[in-house]
Amino acid sequence: MLKVQIREICLKTPRENRAILNDAFFDLAANNIFTILGKNGSGKSTLIKAITNLLDSKSYSVIGEIYYNNENINLLSAEKLQEIRKNNIKYVFQDAVNSFDPLKKLKYYFDFLAKDSSLIEETLDYFLLPPTRDLFQMHSYEVSGGMAQRISFALAILSKPEIIILDEPTSGIDSAIANLFLLKLKEFSKLNNNSVLLVTQDVTFAEKVSDKIAFLKNGRLSEFYEPQQFISKTDDQLLTEFLSATNKINNNE
Repeated sequence: MLKVQIREICLKTPRENRAILNDAFFDLAANNIFTILGKNGSGKSTLIKAITNLLDSKSYSVIGEIYYNNENINLLSAEKLQEIRKNNIKYVFQDAVNSFDPLKKLKYYFDFLAKDSSLIEETLDYFLLPPTRDLFQMHSYEVSGGMAQRISFALAILSKPEIIILDEPTSGIDSAIANLFLLKLKEFSKLNNNSVLLVTQDVTFAEKVSDKIAFLKNGRLSEFYEPQQFISKTDDQLLTEFLSATNKINNNE
């Protein structure tokens, strides 16, 4: 379905191109949830944006190939790439509010979906969002960051893509909403040949939702492991420190 073979991502500077990520190789298999754990600044968001060529070519260079259904995404026309983003691979960004045009009402985004009003109402209700008669009259600047995340996720689910990519899906939401995300992601990943890729610092959420987990450190991506196998790996000092620090944060909460 999706094969990522990135040898290097470089940040372009006036003096040189600085490598910020190396050797990210993985296959996103159908009917699975893949999670990449990593600290802030580790390059998680950069990596997932590279998958559908969302990085600004003036600031970044990507050396490698990304194949979607055996087509090299880096070689596709702008029109074909836009079609894939619209219909096949949907993103839910951490800063969801800025994913919307503040001049447009939220109804604008739902109008692109299939006209199944009952399914839209059902999905909004599931994510504890206002009904269409209220939500559709709102602008993005009238909702909180957590609410914008739920709207983005609802739109992604309703678009019925093959792949959903999420950036820090549990940031800005409470544990009850995180559990709704978890259940819906598991349900989505088992339909047809769907799959999910998410990046996060939330180890607890990763353990519960994932079929496979990897760790991004020092600009390199580890292998993907089953959750219990991944968490039990104590030979990696950076991973151990990361898990320990995260557990302390969770216990304090």
